[in-house]
Amino acid sequence: MPASISEHPALPSRLAVLGECAQVTLGRSGAKVWRIEHGAETLFLKAEATHPLSELPGEAHRLQWLGGTPVPVPEVRDSFAEDDFNWLLMTAMPGTDLSQLTASPNQLRIALASGLRALHELDTLDCPFDHRLNVHLADGAANLAAGRVDETDFDESRDGWTGRQVLDWLLEHRPTSEDLVVTHGDASLPNMMSRDGAFAGVIDCGRLGVSDRWQDLALACRSLIYNCGREHVAPFLAAYGAEWDETRYRYYCTLDELF
Repeated sequence: MPASISEHPALPSRLAVLGECAQVTLGRSGAKVWRIEHGAETLFLKAEATHPLSELPGEAHRLQWLGGTPVPVPEVRDSFAEDDFNWLLMTAMPGTDLSQLTASPNQLRIALASGLRALHELDTLDCPFDHRLNVHLADGAANLAAGRVDETDFDESRDGWTGRQVLDWLLEHRPTSEDLVVTHGDASLPNMMSRDGAFAGVIDCGRLGVSDRWQDLALACRSLIYNCGREHVAPFLAAYGAEWDETRYRYYCTLDELF
């Protein structure tokens, strides 16, 4: 049965007309997400406890900026803070996320590659969101200091590490240069959308910003390995137009442990 939004955080009065909803559990975001059938329209509502490091207010700004580019994104209908929660209401994207295309890996790889190319071809000078390493490492350190790093959820290669060890490794092995593009920031398969097998847009854009292209390629390859198998990485990178970079893959997957 659909759950009432009011059973989770209390629904603000300005959203009361939304009524019944179904909670979405796919994904690893700290936000609560609901799918809402509102008349003839499908909407998504996200709620996250207010915190100085919350990504939800920034996601609204990023969606609004991306809405003026050729990359399809949800349309923001409302964004505000109330009763110790940040709220984001937006339209649903057409199609399905790429994790639903694992039975058609060739289509999946092409959609993933074309989606990342579309993002990475945007002009970095037009993007107001800075996720270069100076900023990204500082944000990761802030998450660690605030107790927002889940040390029990590290990848197998870092199992048993502490968050402090992750940060120290990142500082010691920091790349000397960055190949800057507009990146999604969390380019896993559930955050990339397809329709009729083709790229259809991006969702969950709270970490979008100017960063090294391997910020996206690393997490996309990791997600592809997890969902489809390592044999799909080389053809994906070929479709995108890149070659495997073990050093940057390891670095940006390690950086992701702090987020």
